[in-house]
Formats: sequence, C-alpha cells, structure tokens
Amino acid sequence: MTLEELEQGKAASLAEIAAAADAATVEKLRVKYVGRNGSIPALIKGMKDVPKEDRPAFGKAVQAWRAEVEAALAAKGTGADAQAGAPADVDATLPGRWAAPGTAHPLSRVIADAARIFGKLGFTVADGPDIESPFNNFTALNTPPHHPSQDRSDTFWLAADALLRTQTSPVQIRTMLAAKKPPVRVICPGRTYRRDTTDATHSANFHQIEGLYVDTKPVSLADLKSVLAYFAKEMMGNDGAGVRFRPHFFPFTEPSVEVDFTCHVCKGKGCNVCKQSGWIEIAGAGMVDPRVFGHVGWNPAEVSGYAFGFGVERIAMIKYGIPDIRWLYENDLRFLRQLA
Repeated sequence: MTLEELEQGKAASLAEIAAAADAATVEKLRVKYVGRNGSIPALIKGMKDVPKEDRPAFGKAVQAWRAEVEAALAAKGTGADAQAGAPADVDATLPGRWAAPGTAHPLSRVIADAARIFGKLGFTVADGPDIESPFNNFTALNTPPHHPSQDRSDTFWLAADALLRTQTSPVQIRTMLAAKKPPVRVICPGRTYRRDTTDATHSANFHQIEGLYVDTKPVSLADLKSVLAYFAKEMMGNDGAGVRFRPHFFPFTEPSVEVDFTCHVCKGKGCNVCKQSGWIEIAGAGMVDPRVFGHVGWNPAEVSGYAFGFGVERIAMIKYGIPDIRWLYENDLRFLRQLA
C-alpha cells in the first residue's frame, strides 16, 4: 500500500466513524480498524514487506492514522453516551439507593467477642498454623501414640510428621516454647479438623478457642472458675450466669473438668434449650498437667497454670438459637440476614 492509498483509507475510515449512528456501530468500526485483527494492526505487522527506504514515512503515516481513528472513536463514544443518557423524567439530583451493608458472620462475631472479653482480663490472641507436627498436636499435650485420637480414622494425617491440627491446643505449646519463661496468658482461636461425619451437631472442619494461663505464682481452679464465670456473663448476656465444674479427663490437664454455664434462656430454671437442667455444657478445662510443662522445658515445681477450650460453633448455636451446624457453612443469605 502506497502513502496515497494510506491517506485514502484514513479518510474513508474517519468518514465511516463520523456517520456511525449508535454505540454498536462504533464498536464494530473499532474492531474493524484498531482491533487485534483490524486493518491498521495488519498494516503494522506488514511493515517488513515495505521497502527499507520507505519504512520511516510509511510507519509514521500508519501511526498517525491509528491516532486519528482512536481519537474519533473516543469522541464518537462520548457523544453516543451523552445521547443515551438519563431520560428527561429522571431526577439525577436524587440520592442513590444504598445497598444493604454486610455484617459479621456468627462465628466471626463469637471469636471477636471472646477476644474482647478475655482481652479485658489481660489475655492476648495467639495464632498458629493449621498443619501441625505430631509433637505439638499430641506428644507435648501428653497424648500417647496408642490414644484413639491418633488413629487415621480420627485425624487427617498428611504425612508421618504432618497432620491437620485436631485442636488449637498446639498453639499453647508453640507459645510456651517461644516465651521461654512465664507468665503466659493467651487465647488461641482457630480452625480445627477431625474425621467426623457431618450432621446437625458435628463437622469435620470447625473452630475452637483455647485459653492458657501459666505463672510462677500459684494458680488454682478457683482462678480458672472466676475467669470462666466472667466470660459466661459477658458472652451470654446473663448477669446472673453461674459456672459449674464436673470431673472429667483430658490428657493435658490434671485435674480436668467439664464446664457448664447457667442457661441464658431460662436463667437456670429449666427449658427445652438446656433440657430442663438449667445448665449448658460449654467447655473443657483443667490445671495444666506437669508433664506438659516438662515437654516445653519448664520446671513443673516452679510454674502452674490452667487451660480451657470451647467450640465456637457450639457457642454460636446456643447463643443465636441455631439448630443445625451446617447452616453456619452453607452461605444461605436467608439465614445470614436473620442474624444481621
């Protein structure tokens, strides 16, 4: 193509664009002339076939054509947009309709509330990885190799030395190893994994919040009970909430207890939520077993402490009256809007 033919092509293209009556036509012309397979990019790709002495002038003319076409397309698009603007009966000065704002998920709410409540008592938030070592998840927590929780039917093993944590207690081990010496006062919220069959009250993927307090000063079950009693009142919104300890067994605490809170619905009088008992089972707790201190290199004769743990889903279900744990994971907006 000669320079004269280039000028003729440019004039024809600009005339076509000027005559375009709607946005669809403008878009077709954009594709025709400057699209990936358009005529102008084709000319640029064919520059190798232009005689060497003519290439500078030819290239300059092609680029000028492209610039003028793009400017004309942009101007035509702006004009088309203005023509297709708001109808005369629309008042553009009216405020827009705001979309409904999002809200925190019930699980996020419980975790945030727990961090705020325990934060008032001096606890900080500690975090750890979802993939753990057998030492942090089992050995350091005084769980022997023959314990059923180490079976492949109960735990997601990724390799001989890696697994998906079955609890957030390994974060306590990591915290004590990193701290080197007491005092330690942390809560550890996070996601955990177990080979449970999913139903209305169980899931293979759920959340826990563990708590740990260790000091060189004497620490007792009475200290633990006072902390959990305060937590019960704040979390459940029941100023008259009480705490009940029942003997239990956990490998990493001795003595161990199951923790019940006064039912927040009936205030202890008995109802369907608490199965007429007036109490709701919330957590497991106890004094840290001396052998756990030994695993992190602390002298059990010089330190003492307590630990506790509860399921975030369980508290959310009790607090918000959710009958099925699966509702918390299905992302059903009808359900989530009820808790907004």
